[in-house]
Amino acid sequence: MKQLLALVVIAMISLTVNAQEIKWLSLEEAVVLQKKNPKKIIMDVYTVWCGPCKLLDKKTFANKDVADYINKHYYAVKFNAEGNDKVTFKNKTYTNPSFDPAKANKRNGVHELTRFFGVRAYPTMVFLDEDLEFLAPIRGYKTPQQLELYLKLFKNNDHKNLTTQEAFNEYYSTFKPEFSGE
Repeated sequence: MKQLLALVVIAMISLTVNAQEIKWLSLEEAVVLQKKNPKKIIMDVYTVWCGPCKLLDKKTFANKDVADYINKHYYAVKFNAEGNDKVTFKNKTYTNPSFDPAKANKRNGVHELTRFFGVRAYPTMVFLDEDLEFLAPIRGYKTPQQLELYLKLFKNNDHKNLTTQEAFNEYYSTFKPEFSGE
């Protein structure tokens, strides 16, 4: 019995050591790090009541390949689209004047920063370049392989060459995902 318990403990430790988690930051933290070591930013704009947002956390962001890639090539920001955080971005402070504390775990007022980035659906992943310029919003739940396409598209600056829908469609159809499944 003791041997079985020891094996279970070793297996749990092994899984914990091998698990990779995304190093989530606030937008302000990412901006500070960006000044020292420029990287693009991926911002997960979510809400507490959103089912697809939870699925994105559980299935995609928990994927080892996704986490490793994001941690290496991006600053990852987690932002509650209906939260009450005060956020300063590009010398402007954003708040949520419609926030209702009684609805903290339900649908709530939309944060001004959410509106600034034009987010209208959850989840949305907002990509910013090294100069904090808006690249694109990617809406909805994405599998690890679907997100991989966008992670690599922006990291490699391939988006700069895709000026038409036809060019993107060709890029999309020839893209070969390398990330493991869910």
